[in-house]
Amino acid sequence: MTQTIRLTAAQAMVRWLSLQQAEDGSRFIEGVWAIFGHGNVAGLGEALHAHRDALPTWRGQNEQTMAHIAVAYAKASGRRKAMAVTSSIGPGATNMVTAAAVAHVNRLPVLFIPGDVFANRAPDPVLQQIEDFDDGTVSANDCFRPVVRYFDRISRPEHLLTALPRALRVMTDPANCGPVCLAFCQDTQAEAYDYPVDFFTPRVWHIRRPEPDARELAEAVAAILAAKRPLIVSGGGVLYSGAEATLLDFARAHNIPLVETQAGKGAVDWEEPLHFGSPGVTGTGCGNKLAAEADLVIGVGTRFQDFTTGSWTVFSAPGRKLLSINIHGYDASKRAAQPLVADAKVALERISAALDGHRFADPDFKARADWFALTDGIFSQPSGNELPSDAQIVGAVGRVADKNSLVMSASGSMPGVLHVLWRAAQGGYHMEYGFSCMGYEIAGAMGIKMARPAREVICLLGDGSWMMANSELATAVMMGVPITVVLVDNRGFGCINRLQKATGGAPFNNLLDDAFHVNQMNLDFVSMARGLGAHAVKAASLSELEAEVVKARSATVPTVIVIDADPLPGTGAGGTWWDVAVPEVSDRPGVNEARKGYEQGIKAQWLVN
Repeated sequence: MTQTIRLTAAQAMVRWLSLQQAEDGSRFIEGVWAIFGHGNVAGLGEALHAHRDALPTWRGQNEQTMAHIAVAYAKASGRRKAMAVTSSIGPGATNMVTAAAVAHVNRLPVLFIPGDVFANRAPDPVLQQIEDFDDGTVSANDCFRPVVRYFDRISRPEHLLTALPRALRVMTDPANCGPVCLAFCQDTQAEAYDYPVDFFTPRVWHIRRPEPDARELAEAVAAILAAKRPLIVSGGGVLYSGAEATLLDFARAHNIPLVETQAGKGAVDWEEPLHFGSPGVTGTGCGNKLAAEADLVIGVGTRFQDFTTGSWTVFSAPGRKLLSINIHGYDASKRAAQPLVADAKVALERISAALDGHRFADPDFKARADWFALTDGIFSQPSGNELPSDAQIVGAVGRVADKNSLVMSASGSMPGVLHVLWRAAQGGYHMEYGFSCMGYEIAGAMGIKMARPAREVICLLGDGSWMMANSELATAVMMGVPITVVLVDNRGFGCINRLQKATGGAPFNNLLDDAFHVNQMNLDFVSMARGLGAHAVKAASLSELEAEVVKARSATVPTVIVIDADPLPGTGAGGTWWDVAVPEVSDRPGVNEARKGYEQGIKAQWLVN
């Protein structure tokens, strides 16, 4: 006879989650971020309190940003570990939808457990319930469906017996990895059920490494042997596969240069001679030169986002071929690529063995040296009283960074500046540029530090992102998670202001000075940060910024360093065309002129494709 244990559904969920193990024997779900409300405090709240020693619960300040912590933690853990996030029903749940989209686009495991309506429908409509006039089964949590890999509604206690293993299967599947939503009806959370004791047997979740198909492998090897000027595009899949050393060995063995995407940057140390930086819109000059000349583009773990490809114009050599090594067939087959569906590490090892020592001619190492000489000049300090550019600020931080420094960001100017200019040590870069979510930065930095406590985590963000979401700085103070935040104040959305002007538009509604206002905006970011409990200073110069970054390494609370910046200059080097549609008809001459340039870009786009 099967032994059972009587538990509420919430108690069963928490107990089961606490027993699931990563491959190193630690908890796979490291902990639960929770903001309680009427939809989860009585059920899940009671269960989490009872299991607080086995499964920690942490309190965030905002449902979206505490979920961003979980997203960043999963990314920084290489998808080997994850966190859960719970909220009440209604706005608490819908606040998390944006973070779920961040996790979905970036293929990262997060377990979302929003409270839901009453399964028995007796008190309907309950507080914060969304009522669909034509569908009685819909709740606000159905908003999660497009932005998670697996969705389930727990409306009976026994649903957990199938829903929980399915959730962890998705979160640990290297091909279909992504966020999961288990919408938990609030009355079901409190209902008791006789669960089989065996259900709570600890389990280790292994990450599989799929071998390549023999035919696809042979075709990939043949394509490489037929090439004259191959180029590797290293994506985030290299990091998730743990294939950094394998990729470097492969490149060196066959003398193939490489460039890194935003998600893949940091797989190889910038000082490696075969590392030519980045491709595409935020590409280095030497990297885009190789991209334009390559007759075979070898994508490894990349989904070929438009920034990587220059909206599919940067890989422009006549007759060039595309070989895509990816864990998922969807990504491997994009743009009529020759697919090799396999784990990145295994695929590179198998290809290298089959190439049997075949080597290609040297790439243009002089172009690489010239690029770094050029960027040394860009990093130079400004003269007089002029405000520094974003690039000069990045250069100042870079001058005092070391091999232990990890720089991160997500939106605005910094992703472009950092991708093209930052000289990342191996493992020293973290960019959320799949969804490029404003407000991810501070929460994300905290999640990275929790996953990699030995690294110095430096968050670079603009004043726009700061204003959008800074509340988890207080959580980092409360939990003693020391991060360094470099807050670049250019008085508005400087990146989009530049794009607006580049497409012929008038400066409008981006910089504070170009927005409608009755009272002048004079924002005191230092006081804001101090009010949240952080150590905060204003750097009056680049040299002061450098000194404060060094000081922050010994801090036990987060440090915020504010520095004023000029919103107008771009990076000053690198880059290529990006498909941003310009109006076909306008009264503005600047727009009409920009439209001519846009049409030339479109023509080149179709010629390449």
